[in-house]
Amino acid sequence: MSPGRTLDTAPLAPPGAPRAAPASLFRTVVVWLLPMLWTFVFGLWGLSRQNSVWRDEAATWQVAQRSTAEIWRTLANIDVVHGLYYLLMHVLFTCFGPGTTTLRLPSVLATSVAAACVAVIGRRLGGTWTGLAGGMAFGLLPAVQFHLQEGRSYALVAAGAAVSTLLLVTVLQGSARPRHWVAYSAAVLLTGLLNWLSLMVLAAHPATLLWARAERAVLARWAVAAGSAATGVLPLIVFSRGQSAQVDWIPPLSWHMLIGPAVLLAIGGACALPDRPRAGRLSTATVGLPLLAVPQLGLVALSLIQPVFLDRYILYSMLGLALLIGTAVGAAVRAAGPRFPAASRWILPVTLAVAMAALLPQSLAKRSPASRVDDVLAAASDIRDLKQPGDAVLFVPADRRDTKSLTPGAFAGLRDIALARSPEESGTLKGVETEPDRIRDALLTEQRVLLVTDASPAARPVTGARDRMKTAVLHRYFVPVADKQSRGRRVMVYERRRTPH
Repeated sequence: MSPGRTLDTAPLAPPGAPRAAPASLFRTVVVWLLPMLWTFVFGLWGLSRQNSVWRDEAATWQVAQRSTAEIWRTLANIDVVHGLYYLLMHVLFTCFGPGTTTLRLPSVLATSVAAACVAVIGRRLGGTWTGLAGGMAFGLLPAVQFHLQEGRSYALVAAGAAVSTLLLVTVLQGSARPRHWVAYSAAVLLTGLLNWLSLMVLAAHPATLLWARAERAVLARWAVAAGSAATGVLPLIVFSRGQSAQVDWIPPLSWHMLIGPAVLLAIGGACALPDRPRAGRLSTATVGLPLLAVPQLGLVALSLIQPVFLDRYILYSMLGLALLIGTAVGAAVRAAGPRFPAASRWILPVTLAVAMAALLPQSLAKRSPASRVDDVLAAASDIRDLKQPGDAVLFVPADRRDTKSLTPGAFAGLRDIALARSPEESGTLKGVETEPDRIRDALLTEQRVLLVTDASPAARPVTGARDRMKTAVLHRYFVPVADKQSRGRRVMVYERRRTPH
């Protein structure tokens, strides 16, 4: 195998070779440090999203505040696929306290690491401008911007995939050591434990190995490292299958859902053309195209068996797209360099400025509470304004109890009349409610009830015997006297009718 090189590519030095000159070392550091700092600052912009937390992040917040024993009990019932992430956030919440900064900063840091890895890969395979452009582009991608400030595990998964891909490139460039394979296996293992759908990277990496015509010894060592990591994740996969009902809400795959992947693959393919990908040559295309295409196509194929098509599950495929975008920009700089050396240096800054201007509306939107389905904290503020001493509270559906879990002070003095066991005691996110007939009996003893539910258009039809009983009794025996809707949540106040309706 002969790695492809360009005029400004700095290949890895062989063992025992003299150290790089200071100027070369400075350039090497700047290529990964600048995208990392760029992405980090980009992530800090509007980090609190006007002090809003939506339902997915609320799940992280709830579980992270529980004791280790309570977390294990929760994972036995729900969200075991996020177990490692919850334990990590539990440590951070314990050390730094709960808050939107603690909740989201790990994702900002992880995305910054991923951007740095893209930059290093791009520089090694395509040169300085390719690395810089790819690393800077990663944080600007709309999907990455959304999860850059998300209190969930997807940015960490992307960082893990980036690290493992960088290690793969390292061994393919002839610097393989046993420690590199151990590190590769560990990176894939930890990433798989954060979300086992990340193991689709183990289908992307062999495509790179075969495309670059790696030696048999390299293929054998990769198989051992990948197999060890997959084996470590296998128990999680098996156990999480018992909780597959959690994703039953995801709609079946439809043709319009394939538009996004098709557009991404078209963009990636067009950006790869200047690299002239060919067999037997390690290049940005042989790394970037499989990393983009395999997870996208793999998730489509998996969704034909069970609907799981959510782009956040394969956020790490954006690493490949960013690398290919860097390839196109790097090729433009090299093409313009001989004739317009001064102007060629402005290609990347101008491209970034145009991209930022074009994406500014999206960037602002993704940093507003309206970018998410709802805001758990907004309902807490309404509860404080509307509640009176002696009031009861109901949640429809029971999942909306997350507002109470995150802001228990707002519900002080309110009786949760449907609750039999708290979320912490039951090892769930919404608690265990009593039987429908008991809910009815409890409601009929109340004079004033606060209802926390979803606002339109996020509200779904009421299902389940308990929720149907709640709404039926409220409609027949109570009358609404106040109604507040804010950021996807709705708080209504009901007072008892004098005569049944």
